[in-house]
Amino acid sequence: MKNVILTAGIIMITAVSFGQKKEIKKAGKAIKSADYVEAMAQLSVAEALLDGVNNDMKADFFALKALALTKSANNNLDKMKMAAEAYAQSIEAAGMVSNELAEGITELRTSLINSAVEDQNANKHVSAADKLYTSYSITKNDTSDLYFAASSAVNGQDYPTALKYYKMLLDMGYKGNVTSYVATNIETGEVEKFGTKNERDLMVKAKQFIKPETKMEESKQAEILRNMTLIYIDLDQTDKAKALLTKARAENPDDTSLMRAEANMAYKLNDLAEYNRLMEIVVASDPDNPELYFNLGVGASGMGEEEKALNYYERALALRPDYREALINFAILKLSAEKTIVEEMNGLGNSRADNARYDELKDMRNVMYEEAVPFLEKAIAVDADENSTELMKTLMSIYSQIGETEKYKALKAKVDGM
Repeated sequence: MKNVILTAGIIMITAVSFGQKKEIKKAGKAIKSADYVEAMAQLSVAEALLDGVNNDMKADFFALKALALTKSANNNLDKMKMAAEAYAQSIEAAGMVSNELAEGITELRTSLINSAVEDQNANKHVSAADKLYTSYSITKNDTSDLYFAASSAVNGQDYPTALKYYKMLLDMGYKGNVTSYVATNIETGEVEKFGTKNERDLMVKAKQFIKPETKMEESKQAEILRNMTLIYIDLDQTDKAKALLTKARAENPDDTSLMRAEANMAYKLNDLAEYNRLMEIVVASDPDNPELYFNLGVGASGMGEEEKALNYYERALALRPDYREALINFAILKLSAEKTIVEEMNGLGNSRADNARYDELKDMRNVMYEEAVPFLEKAIAVDADENSTELMKTLMSIYSQIGETEKYKALKAKVDGM
């Protein structure tokens, strides 16, 4: 009796396996014919019989399901996610990634990443983060997808998700170090990056490129710690921010990017003295970085040290003459005394002494305007879009006050045209 039952069981399992093979073959043919609706219908029938079949057949089933979903996704994120899950299940069942499977995975990841880039360009950063994480989840090998997913979550102000991804990166020891292969284009003189060392070497051998170099890009770990710190501060979790930075700084005491993170935390906590102290150390390590001088200018201005702030902005502009933010901030600082001067002018009487003081104040104001005007003009010249309207109106008002009628008319025409 036991032999009869066992034989019946074998016959039944064989029948199920045979049925699955038939449905899977039909699904494969439908995919080749680009009939993805029929493919999914056949796979749906086969899926009901998955229990009890061997891993090879499961791997084939999930691979075809993933391919059908990938081919028919058309940027539909739900389908892309289902395809990613199916690929992961196929890899788990097979215990490896075959060449054929790798091609399908590459196609899906390319679609996800291209779609994420489109989202980023459209300021849909949360959606971009979701797609980049989905790309990472397929094999969990390319951790750069997870890093960029975290960055997109930060840009979309989805801080809990960003923290989750950053923690995953730290737990796996992610550094973000990338080896890049570069050489100089003989025709253009530009340094260009190549995908592989062999590709670069071939171009050098063909005498189209010279000066081959292998470069190691800077570790992303400090940036991750810095971003996590700022997120904790933004979420009013200051204790976590301090604990994280204390640990990071202890492990990397000379890392200037971590020092900048600590400076940023001090600034967020309105400890401007500590911010300036740390930034001075950072600047000493990178004295040709205009952004650092700009940040010092902002910190000094916040502390009421206007002359010091102006000096920092001037040093930033010496390194980058078209630094628009530094140009604007310099002009704003120069104009900061305007309110006080105007209030005093308006409060004067008609005595001879008052009239003399009025003329004195007017001259002071005109000097202030003349010092600010070149910086405002250059800032507008760097980028005169619709977001510059208020800046233009400020300059128009100054032109009116100092008698620059033609400049006033020209700028008014530009503003009206915008």
